[in-house]
Amino acid sequence: MDHAEENEILAATQRYYVERPIFSHPVLQERLHKKDKVSDSIGDKLKQAFTCTPKKIRNIIYMFLPITKWLPAYKFKEYVLGDLVSGISTGVLQLPQGLAFAMLAAVPPVFGLYSSFYPVIMYCFFGTSRHISIGPFAVISLMIGGVAVRLVPDDIVIPGGVNATNGTEARDALRVKVAMSVTLLSGIIQFCLGVCRFGFVAIYLTEPLVRGFTTAAAVHVFTSMLKYLFGVKTKRYSGIFSVVYSTVAVLQNVKNLNVCSLGVGLLVFGVLLGGKEFNERFKEKLPAPIPLEFFAVVMGTGISAGFNLKESYNVDVVGTLPLGLLPPANPDTSLFHLVYVDAIAIAIVGFSVTISMAKTLANKHGYQVDGNQELIALGLCNSIGSLFQTFSISCSLSRSLVQEGTGGKTQLAGCLASLMILLVILATGFLFESLPQTIWLTTFVSSLFLGLDYGLITAVIIALMTVIYRTQSPSYKVLGQLPDTDVYIDIDAYEEVKEIPGIKIFQINAPIYYANSDLYSSALKRKTGVNPALIMGARRKAMRKYAKEVGNANLANATVVKADAEVDGEDGTKPEEEDDEIKYPPIVIKNTLPEEIQRFMPPGDNVHTIILDFTQVNFIDSVGVKTLAGIVKEYGDVGIYVYLAGCSAQVVNDLTRNRFFENPALWELLFHSIHDAVLGSQLREALAEQEASAPPLQEDLEPNATPAAPEA
Repeated sequence: MDHAEENEILAATQRYYVERPIFSHPVLQERLHKKDKVSDSIGDKLKQAFTCTPKKIRNIIYMFLPITKWLPAYKFKEYVLGDLVSGISTGVLQLPQGLAFAMLAAVPPVFGLYSSFYPVIMYCFFGTSRHISIGPFAVISLMIGGVAVRLVPDDIVIPGGVNATNGTEARDALRVKVAMSVTLLSGIIQFCLGVCRFGFVAIYLTEPLVRGFTTAAAVHVFTSMLKYLFGVKTKRYSGIFSVVYSTVAVLQNVKNLNVCSLGVGLLVFGVLLGGKEFNERFKEKLPAPIPLEFFAVVMGTGISAGFNLKESYNVDVVGTLPLGLLPPANPDTSLFHLVYVDAIAIAIVGFSVTISMAKTLANKHGYQVDGNQELIALGLCNSIGSLFQTFSISCSLSRSLVQEGTGGKTQLAGCLASLMILLVILATGFLFESLPQTIWLTTFVSSLFLGLDYGLITAVIIALMTVIYRTQSPSYKVLGQLPDTDVYIDIDAYEEVKEIPGIKIFQINAPIYYANSDLYSSALKRKTGVNPALIMGARRKAMRKYAKEVGNANLANATVVKADAEVDGEDGTKPEEEDDEIKYPPIVIKNTLPEEIQRFMPPGDNVHTIILDFTQVNFIDSVGVKTLAGIVKEYGDVGIYVYLAGCSAQVVNDLTRNRFFENPALWELLFHSIHDAVLGSQLREALAEQEASAPPLQEDLEPNATPAAPEA
């Protein structure tokens, strides 16, 4: 029986009649009796908070040191190959990016290598994301460079009558001090924000807002690097209209361009562009993307050294890369009053880009990241790293996509990448001294523009100021029925209210939009106690137990659910479709777990329907619609219907405009009221039970039956 027939039966034959008094609020309160709630005293709450138990200590350790949780559970045979390949692939990309981002930060290139090593090791211990690549990032490096150039400009007078070479070294040393001070202060700010649980700001970093800033930052980065590509000498600009000033300065000096430098840069950029297209086209056949950036660096270094481009054609090269690690040094805290505004901005921007990418990859792979712990991890990476002369770090978007795309499973992949950087620092750094700056410039720019899908927000502060806290953190309730009525009330508030078997009714008293959509999905699973991921996991576990009992290992990997809508007839063949008919996947996949396997399933409520009460939802934005569609699909995959009750005309328009009803069958999920949804669910289950218990149609004759004589 299809939806149309069910609707005809519901409209033509099914009625319900309500006979009850008119419930004004006072009359309703007379009939109801508040539940007695015993609240703990302040002393009991303090005692509970400061009680030390082994479980609480273990949870604190897991929270502050996530490595103590994921490392003992590391599946060596399953994860090690992916982490190894991912670590090598990320490491070969991290080398040229570290050198390039150091130039953006206005410090010598070797400090980019230091910043690619120390923070990555620390994040492995304290970070919660398994896939992001921590280290130098273009936007943060550009902000650091802006501070360094502002406080230590190119034309600064170094006292002591030093020559030009020593003057440049002294200037670079001062800029390193500035970078260390900013890094230390931004790390302290991030750590304090994490301890104070300010990670909630991550919910404001939505997909519609998360793109514009980095695109604009990429333009800033590109224009600031044009002078190196053309081989001209211009002043470095920062602040308002710096893009315009930098571009004008390069154009004014374009007559002095270095043709060799420009030619090498364009050649490498073309090779990288073609190589990336090759990687994209054959990514299914390649075990890992070809590390074009690394090969470009090696090739460029060899050509530069072989043809002596620095002496013969005046091509700028990276220069000396001292071997070994520098001893720890104390940052100059006397500069804090000059850089605190920049440090605050760097702390916020660094966390924003990290948590946005971490959330994206975590959602893709089905785990969660802790925004507060990410703040703490970044704070420790920056503050402790500054003691080893690193500059501020964040998550590199292009490297993170490489680390995830090449099979990285855990934070161990980042550690392996940092070990490759350590090898360069300790032993092979001198090999890259002849690397032309235009080579690693084009390597960096190609990675930035061709590998960047997600950006940083442009309106974080505006969103923080305009979004009301109440809509961000609304109240969530599970409703039950007042017996023999169509009234549904919070089950936690009144004794008489009872839940309907097999049905969960969930209510929110606020609009669903970008600031609370993730919280809504989490609260739904938490308050109703129905988590599709846990249900699917329990089914797989039951299948494995049954397979072990019957001795059939193939059953362990068998599919436990199938879509009834995908088959037609007893032979299991798919129904024929019209050529112009659009085939949509089923909204709900019915559970076909055999009865002999059901005994391995844990006891549960056998929920078949979840009703979302939208009577208090006055609008839903594109992010909320996307979350809602995910909820419908997630529960549908485990055989649970999700109904929407009491949607206003505005909400229906929002759903329609954002293509929620692209599958027309989704219109069947809307009901006028909660009670209509309850009755519709009960009718659906009754019809399904009736259909399941009906005897099969006998299309063939009985073996001993006499065939009827043909008509004359």
